[in-house]
Amino acid sequence: MQKPLQGRSPRSRLTRATLALILAGGRGSRLYELTNWRAKPALYFGGKYRIIDFPLSNCVNSGIRRIGVLTQYKAHSLVRHLVRGWSHFKKEFGEFVEVLPASQRYSDDWYQGTADAIYQNLDIIRAESPEFVLVLSGDHVYQMEYSEMLMDFAKSGADMTVCCLEVPVEDAANAYGVMQVDENNRVIGFAEKPAKPTPVPGNEELTLASMGNYVFRTEFLFEQLIKDAQNPASSHDFGNDIIPSLIEEHHVRAFAFRDSESGERAYWRDVGTLDSFWQANMELLDTEPRFNVYDTNWPLWTYQEQLPPAKFVFDDDGRRGMAVDSMVSGGCIISGAMARRSLLFSNVRIRSYSSVENSVILPGVDIGRHCKLKNVIVDRGCWIPDGVTIGHDHEQDKAAGFRVTRNGIVLVTRGMLGQPEGYA
Repeated sequence: MQKPLQGRSPRSRLTRATLALILAGGRGSRLYELTNWRAKPALYFGGKYRIIDFPLSNCVNSGIRRIGVLTQYKAHSLVRHLVRGWSHFKKEFGEFVEVLPASQRYSDDWYQGTADAIYQNLDIIRAESPEFVLVLSGDHVYQMEYSEMLMDFAKSGADMTVCCLEVPVEDAANAYGVMQVDENNRVIGFAEKPAKPTPVPGNEELTLASMGNYVFRTEFLFEQLIKDAQNPASSHDFGNDIIPSLIEEHHVRAFAFRDSESGERAYWRDVGTLDSFWQANMELLDTEPRFNVYDTNWPLWTYQEQLPPAKFVFDDDGRRGMAVDSMVSGGCIISGAMARRSLLFSNVRIRSYSSVENSVILPGVDIGRHCKLKNVIVDRGCWIPDGVTIGHDHEQDKAAGFRVTRNGIVLVTRGMLGQPEGYA
């Protein structure tokens, strides 16, 4: 077992003794066609990032620089992004970001669940000799100082810590795994997506929802994963199997994720549906967004092409290149068109006399002349023909083959437009 380095702060010693494993194999089926060609952690977000960048940036900013990313479902674009954007770490300095694909080292199966994904990489974990293992979900958007949870874990003497978010009871119903805790934040009960979540002590309006982030001492984790792997009745999942099996005989602790300045519930988004994906992107356009991608004290790393600045051309009445209350990335050209409260990823072109409103436009989209788009998500590489209107008449949208959500957001992909698919 690796010993903490002498002369460092307790926080630094904890982070250097920790190996982070990010679970990034999820399909994200509730995003429908948006994840037909990419894993959910590879999905674009915030104008220039992919979702995987947020837990990775959290690790680096927290001082955790030994990181494994476990991949499975349609991982090509995710692996390509990791290689291009996160391969600059130096193993000889005790830091790395490594891709850990499902490679059937311990069985003939692919990853069968979140716990099995870690189990199938026990040899790699053992070779690194970490004192602690931090298991992270790879498909959420948030900023978190993981060392605070590690400090709480070390001081508590817990066997396992589950990172939780305080959410309204009605929001958690049928949606999240919910922890029941005593006055000392010890977990005494767990329910997976209950209809009636148990409130936190002293507040009937809030409950503790699991964020899918866990801390273990390494040897204890090994013991539990091996035990679980030998149980034929297990689904080999942390939420369904590991946590419930530990509650009675071991010390499982809940760590409430709060804003370090205000002490209130911190920003965290599960962008697992089209509506939540659209909404979380729109929140970035607020004058003072809760999630601040401009925070220089918490830099977000990603891979980005070397692109020219965004360009706005023509200044004639009825043909003015403009963007209002919007985020516009490099390589974009708004040519005699209007973007209003929209988020444009790189290399988007909007041609003359067109308007885009309340929309998320992924990289490489080309919108023709005289188009009107409102409340849409347009997938990467789509070409919107001249004169097309989307998002103004939902019956027309459905008839055209587009997907319309419960909240009236319209998804447009290349396949729906009859264009070649595949590059994600």
